[in-house]
This record gives sequence, structure tokens and C-alpha cells, in this order.
Amino acid sequence: MSANPPVKVRFAPSPTGKLHVGNVRTALVNWMFAKGQGGAFVLRIDDTDLARSTAAFEQGIEDDLTWLGLVWDERYNQSKRFDRYEEAASRLKAAGRLYPCYETGEELDRRRKVQLARGLPPIYDRAALDLTEADKAAFEAEGRKPHWRFKLEGRRVAWEDLARGHAEVDTTSMSDPVLVREDGLFLYTLPSVVDDIDMGITHVIRGEDHVTNTGAQIEIFEALGGPTPGFAHMPLLVGADGQALSKRLGSLSIAEMREQGYEPIAITSHLGRIGTSDPLEVGASVDALGDTFAFTKMGRSPARYDTADLDRLNAQALHAMPYSAAQVRLAALGVDLGETFWNAVRPNLVKFGDVVDQARIVQGPVTPMIEDAAFAEAALGLLPAVIDETAWSAWTSAVKEATGAKGKTLFMPLRLILTGQAHGPDMATIIPLIGRDRMVQRLNGETA
Repeated sequence: MSANPPVKVRFAPSPTGKLHVGNVRTALVNWMFAKGQGGAFVLRIDDTDLARSTAAFEQGIEDDLTWLGLVWDERYNQSKRFDRYEEAASRLKAAGRLYPCYETGEELDRRRKVQLARGLPPIYDRAALDLTEADKAAFEAEGRKPHWRFKLEGRRVAWEDLARGHAEVDTTSMSDPVLVREDGLFLYTLPSVVDDIDMGITHVIRGEDHVTNTGAQIEIFEALGGPTPGFAHMPLLVGADGQALSKRLGSLSIAEMREQGYEPIAITSHLGRIGTSDPLEVGASVDALGDTFAFTKMGRSPARYDTADLDRLNAQALHAMPYSAAQVRLAALGVDLGETFWNAVRPNLVKFGDVVDQARIVQGPVTPMIEDAAFAEAALGLLPAVIDETAWSAWTSAVKEATGAKGKTLFMPLRLILTGQAHGPDMATIIPLIGRDRMVQRLNGETA
């Protein structure tokens, strides 16, 4: 018996809009599964809808995936493969599995309403199979063009789903799917199956809303000579309130999240671990996420997407970021004040851009908040001549002895005077960066 082929998966976005959290989660799970198995990740651009697809959206997809670290091993455009889809359609027509239908949308809608009124399931009745050549010629003479349906076998189609376990779909309960429109445009299903066969895709990983479609697609795989890939249907995303993830979050694009200051590892850690038994913590890298991924960790309940969790993970990523990784970005913002500064302020960051406000503590201008002028004057008189890493401890001890202030009543007024903020970096580390001259000015109540 031959060994199983290496794992090969695909992500097939349409370049008709920006990538958002829903389809990026699909891409990420495909990528993690492939990399965890030592396999390959294919990017396949579903641009068969030439009227709506744009080069700008296609480039945006590539940019977003690259920024997230989801680098592909192979890349294809479906718009360059129409000849393969035509060939497959011809084979299915010759085998009697793809048949022409001439009903208009209005006629089909009326038929469905009659079926529902009779208590029947609103599935296509296959009336087109009874058309004679004369009937077809008459429709053509009217100017009608056929759409083409795939004739299902009407049986129970079963598979072992990596995410759901044993799964079955009864194709007798389904309408024969339309594979080719009246204008000759291929709908998603046929190109997808043809590509999966040609490209050697071993596993199709997607949302559980595609389970029913899988029954029909397995029949198409078999009709075209297979092989049929394995399948995994993931639970869908819901919002923090447990409701279906609608456009209020589903339209949150990766490009927008990037502009808002989210780190790629925070996004991938969040989307890769929600709905699993793994702790919701930031990963060391996207590769590390792939190394630990397993469908056995994925629950059956919907995965809860909460921006509060994403914010927490984003902060975690920044708190662990070494200066070597931050330096170029600090320089781009004009706030590269050295490794000591970065290490002092990073525990206070939620977004990288917050570092600009932290740099203002050092560079100014800061408007000091002085509630007790006498306290500020006493502190100024006790300020050490040299401000180094030991100065804060020595200074606060002297101020405590002179004023009787202690605890919060000692430290908070000094922080408010020197930084203008109630919270912030460790004072012992930051005051040497502020420098004695600025400290004197701020203790005097001057903006500096």
C-alpha cells in the first residue's frame, strides 16, 4: 500500500474586497495544519468573476497574508484556468451529469413557493431532464440561454471530518447545484473541485456552513475521477455577545486592524486559538502556532471573537518584544530613545503607537500636575545632584523623611509632577532619561 501523499491545503479568496477576520481565520487554520504536518499551503485567487475582481484587492490579499506571516508555497489564479473548467464541464455533459435548464429566476421562485405551500421541500424538480430537443430549440429561439446543473446521485454521502467526526449528507434532500450560469460564467463549485484535483489538494478546511455543500462536491470529485480530499469544517465565529458574527465585526479588515496598531502575532494567536483548548495567550511566532495546532483541540461550539481578548494579546506581544525588534519602528516614529527607554515603557503599551506618548514623558513637553506647591518645593530642594538608577530611591527616602508623606501620598504626587500622568513607566528607570534639568523645571511648575 502506498503512503499517504504529503498534506497540501489551499486558501481561495475572491479579490472582490478586503480580507477580514472570518476568512483570515480560515487561511490561518489551513496554514497551521499544513505547517504542523510539514505540508504545503496554496494561495488560489478565485477571480472567475472578472467583472468584480480587481488587481488592487488581489494585491491587498497578498500584502495581508505576508504581513501575518502566512507565506504560501504555490500560487494560482483561477482566471488563467478557464480551459480546464471547460474541459471538465464537457466531460460531465458527455457523461449525462451536467444538464441544461432554461427556467428563469422568476419561474424557479414561483415553483419553490408552490412546493412550500404543498408542504414539500423547495428543491429543484429536475423538470429540465424531460425537455426534448424541440423544447430546447424553442427556448433557444426565444433567446433563452441555459444554465447547467449537476445531476446528483441522490444518496447518503459520508466522510470522516477532521473537525466534526463522522459526517453524512443525503443528496436526495438537495437541489442539483448550478455549476455554469446562463452567461457561461462558472460558479465557485466546479472550478474549486477541478483545481483541488489538479493541484493535489489533500484536505479542504473551511467553515461548518459548507457541510451540506460538501456532499454535492464529493459527488463531483467522484464524477471527475477524484481523488477526493479529506475535509474539516470548523465552528463559525460569534461575537463577544454570543451572536453571529455579522458585518459589524466580520467586515473588520486586516488592513484596518493593521492601521489601528495591532501586531500580526496578536491577530494570528487570537484567531488561531479561540475555540480551542489551548490557552488564549500570544504565541512565540506564527510557526510555533502551527507546531502546536491540532483539530482535536478544536471544540464544537462557536468560537467567540472578542476584541478585548485581542487587545490583551496585543499588549502581551509588545511587553515581550525585544528592543532589537522594535528599534526600526521606533526610529520611524522619531522616538528611538534607546534600549533602556524601550524596556521601561513597553510594559505600559497596548498598541505600538502608544510609545509616542511615553516618549513625551522623556522629551517633553509635560505640563506638571502640582496639587501641593509646598510639597513640590520641598522635593525640589532635596533633588540629588546626579540622577542615575539609584536616584529615585534616595530621593523619595529623603522626601519622605522631610514631609512625612509615604506610600501613595509620596509617590503619586511626584509621578504627576514629573510625568503629568497617574500611571506609567517605572520611575527609577525613567527619571535618568528625563534628566535633572527637566525635572527641576517640572518641579518648578514649568511645562518642559
